[in-house]
Amino acid sequence: MTYVRASDGTRIHYRVTGRPGAPPILFIQGLGADKNGWNLQRIASAPSYQAVALDNRGAGRSDKPHGEYSLEQMAHDAVTVLDHAGVETAHVVGASMGGAISQILAVKYPERLRSLTLACTAGQNHPWREELLASWRDAALERGIGSMGHDAARWVIGPRSFRRLLPAMGWLGPLALGRPSHAFAAQVDAVMNVDTSYAGELENVTVPTLVVVGNQDILTPRGDSEELADRIPTAELAVISGAAHGLMIEHARSFNRVLFDFLGRAEDAHRERTAEVAPEATAAAG
Repeated sequence: MTYVRASDGTRIHYRVTGRPGAPPILFIQGLGADKNGWNLQRIASAPSYQAVALDNRGAGRSDKPHGEYSLEQMAHDAVTVLDHAGVETAHVVGASMGGAISQILAVKYPERLRSLTLACTAGQNHPWREELLASWRDAALERGIGSMGHDAARWVIGPRSFRRLLPAMGWLGPLALGRPSHAFAAQVDAVMNVDTSYAGELENVTVPTLVVVGNQDILTPRGDSEELADRIPTAELAVISGAAHGLMIEHARSFNRVLFDFLGRAEDAHRERTAEVAPEATAAAG
């Protein structure tokens, strides 16, 4: 198992899979979830990419310290993982809370991104969603994670897939029954307390960007993704029919088709940019 120490001493777990030396992808999961939420994408990416998947603080095998968390700190954790893995730039793929973290990466650390993918992600907190997340946090603290998992699942899994997928959905956020309540609550508070000024800086993002959402997503509805795509000049929007919030698992085949088509084009664009910069750097050095 691979760990790296964050700036405050918290141990962050990550795993590198796929083809060594291939274009790297950094996968960042959402609320309460760990890197296993990306298993179907990591498997699919293995022949052509090198996948770096981390457990955010408070989830998976990473430390779960008591106290306050912030999405800014989680973004810095992700950069620390890239540094430790020897990855200079990566295609960043984030889902839900991981998408919010990815937005911060794109704004604060633009030099580390080859491209940006925001899956089932919002650009701002709406009062109704804050109330919902607060109810999950309070239920987890008062009665434990398991007590609120079934109700939360209905916001994550599409109605047609609910019975079929529920037994396997420990991968996803509030359904991850082994998570300690204090860590889940700290992640919820981090989402609710994020600096909203980042949204205003998305217009400065220059790397190729994919915004992808399921048309059955009720937690981060299509309107959130449309707003993100409008704010980011380089963004393209993809809507997956029949998919809900857990689209990377529930509709993995469609999600992977959209994702890897985009990543292939984004990698080509990265190579073109790199080729253009190299002669300029050589001339400047001369």
